[in-house]
Amino acid sequence: MPETTFGLDDAALVALPLGFEPGLLDGQVVLVSGAGSGIGKAIAFLCARLGARLVVCGRDPVKLAACETWLRRLGSPDVLVQPTDIRDGASVAALLDATWQKFGRLDVQVNNAGGQFPKAALDISPKGWKAVIDNNLNGTWRMMHAAAQRWRDTGQGGNIVNIVLTFQRGYPGVAHSCAARAAVTYLSKTVAVEWSQYGVRVNCVAPGSIESTGFAHYSPEARQQFARSNPMLKVGSVQDIAYAVAYLAGPTGRFVNGEVLNVDGGGLLWGDLWTIPKPAYFTSEHAA
Repeated sequence: MPETTFGLDDAALVALPLGFEPGLLDGQVVLVSGAGSGIGKAIAFLCARLGARLVVCGRDPVKLAACETWLRRLGSPDVLVQPTDIRDGASVAALLDATWQKFGRLDVQVNNAGGQFPKAALDISPKGWKAVIDNNLNGTWRMMHAAAQRWRDTGQGGNIVNIVLTFQRGYPGVAHSCAARAAVTYLSKTVAVEWSQYGVRVNCVAPGSIESTGFAHYSPEARQQFARSNPMLKVGSVQDIAYAVAYLAGPTGRFVNGEVLNVDGGGLLWGDLWTIPKPAYFTSEHAA
């Protein structure tokens, strides 16, 4: 695989085994944020193949348009494409207004949009910290809160799946994202209880080392470590995350609430994972 290419292309995503019974999500309206590339695109593609009607959003209209073309080819004629900045409350409200206007409801909200950049914690600037927290934590909250209010007010009920990360042992090099994703996880556990009275389930999927377009943000040295971050000694695929989301989004996950599904090849049971070069302090030579 060329160094500049990461993850699966569109044709590969379509050719993969379905993994679930066809029609699992027939008629369901599924919103996927950050659907223009990587994990979000894989989730949207799989949901379309399972019969869902899609709402896809993100900040790049060009990527969203390309995603829409494929979703229609996959048999999802009702696709709503809405450029959205989840950091802006008015933009989120417009997204949900458009969703209800087109479909009259929303069944599943997959909050995948977010991002981070590798940087030693001591070198993260106030601006960089705020950008990641506002995107990964505050943006996810805006999406969850706006959807849950509508579900409560309409009496429809719904299902939220938040994409986080395997933060439980720390994540050197992305302290800002680790903080945000941990917050989203425990926020999800809290509102899974509060919102159950409205027929709303809330769960999280936590990717480990998943080969996606996001790999391009990391150095070759860091990427070489990723396959050694779990006892399976390999990286996962974006489709692995899509399968986990489909399980939670469909009737297969109807009695799962407030949980975190770690998709990391057992990485939480294994060694450490650095997204930046490991300091000499931690090397065996230094320890000796």
